[in-house]
Amino acid sequence: MKTRLLGGLAALLLAIVGSVLMFNYAQAADSRAQQGLEPVEVLVVQKAVTAGTPVSKLSESVKLTSLPGTAVPADAVKSLSDFSDKVTAVDLQPGEQLLKARLIDPNALAAPGTVPVPAGMEEVSVLLEPQRVIGGRLAAGDTVGVYISYKLDEKVSSDAPVSNDIKGFKEFTGKAFHKVLVTSVQQAPPETSKDSAPAEGPALPSGSVYVTLAREDVDSAEIVFGAEFGKIWLSKEADESKDSKPGLVTLGKVAQ
Repeated sequence: MKTRLLGGLAALLLAIVGSVLMFNYAQAADSRAQQGLEPVEVLVVQKAVTAGTPVSKLSESVKLTSLPGTAVPADAVKSLSDFSDKVTAVDLQPGEQLLKARLIDPNALAAPGTVPVPAGMEEVSVLLEPQRVIGGRLAAGDTVGVYISYKLDEKVSSDAPVSNDIKGFKEFTGKAFHKVLVTSVQQAPPETSKDSAPAEGPALPSGSVYVTLAREDVDSAEIVFGAEFGKIWLSKEADESKDSKPGLVTLGKVAQ
């Protein structure tokens, strides 16, 4: 009798403990569910955005929207203020949440072997022989001096409305620009021979080299003119390279 009584009390105690644990679990689950349903404000794309769009221009294409917490990724963007120097990494479509991973440094968008074009500038390419581009030893990110030479059919007359430096001469060279950014260099692989021993120093590039420069439109026009009607020569500049403004060089100046 006593044993049955103790067994009954134990069973009753276990039932009470189980009920309490079940109640607490249910309460916690309800709490978690409520937290998941609490709205969170995040930026949602309203209009299609192309890759490379600066964050400064995103405000008109996104809208702060309340969404259930369970539907919001951890890296969802709630404000553009912390990403003012970023651009979009990919195209964005209406309805998607703006994520931190979609906003990157502008330099990360540049294709391999290129550098971004500075704001307000454009790119212009010239096709040059290797000796005119430091033997092809140029790379994106370098800066160069741009020299342009012209050879006229006749000597410049003394009454021509041009610089006195070139009057009486057919040929002249001038430094057109200083510290010009190279954004891309395209060239054939260096020449190699199976039978020859490895040469010391850089191998010779094969054929001409395409060099793309970043410059404002007025300067680009002068570079194009030089490529069409003269000859262009590039010098590779160091950070400390100076612009001494050599002026126009003619045979008379060289022979002095």
